Amino acid sequence: MESGITEIDIVILSFAQTEELKQVTMNCLASLMASEDPELIKFNIIIVESRKDLAPFQYEYGQTVYADQPFGYNRYMNIGISMTSAPYVCLCNNDLFFHKHWATEILKPFKVHEDLYSASPLCTIHHPKFGILPNIGVLQGNRVRLEVSGWCLFFKRSMLNLIGQLDENFTFLHASHDYMHLLWVLDIKHFLVTSSLVDHLDHTTINRQEPGRYDELTSRQRTYYEKKWAHRLGHNWEAI
Repeated sequence: MESGITEIDIVILSFAQTEELKQVTMNCLASLMASEDPELIKFNIIIVESRKDLAPFQYEYGQTVYADQPFGYNRYMNIGISMTSAPYVCLCNNDLFFHKHWATEILKPFKVHEDLYSASPLCTIHHPKFGILPNIGVLQGNRVRLEVSGWCLFFKRSMLNLIGQLDENFTFLHASHDYMHLLWVLDIKHFLVTSSLVDHLDHTTINRQEPGRYDELTSRQRTYYEKKWAHRLGHNWEAI
């Protein structure tokens, strides 16, 4: 790391089934690179692309990887994480728009709270529907789609020493719920940083899947999710 520059490893999952979806990833990357001063924040970007016949195409600004393994949300995130080494990691969907200084803002509470390991930015589309507005401070909690923005998870790399690799049994749905439960049972502090703004365009890729594939990535994940957490957390375990 160069003096005065904070490095952040960014892992983005993409599935460019169509030119439209390829452009979604490109737009995400463009907004990311325009969001910060490169002399202060350096993004090391890994894009894990699920469309294998797109190889050897490389997205601008980062390294594009075409994994040999079948798709799994956590599996592909683990591949990206294993290729990086910066002190901060950010796991991202490809359907995001990064506002100016989102990273500068999300880093601020980490410098104040030494015991903070995990954070999420606020989405100006989603969060105001629940009365959570920009620039109202930091909100501690572990509720998915509220404090925990599953589409953009930012954490200290050292947190992986506590939680280990992401559970690759989660191929899509409930991956963020699993992350949330891990934080809760291990008493790991997580903040929603409302001055850090990253908009989620919401399910741009998943909504284009065939019905059978959609079911595989969503409702079929439920069985494993229940087996892993219901007996550990007891009655009303989903409400945590």
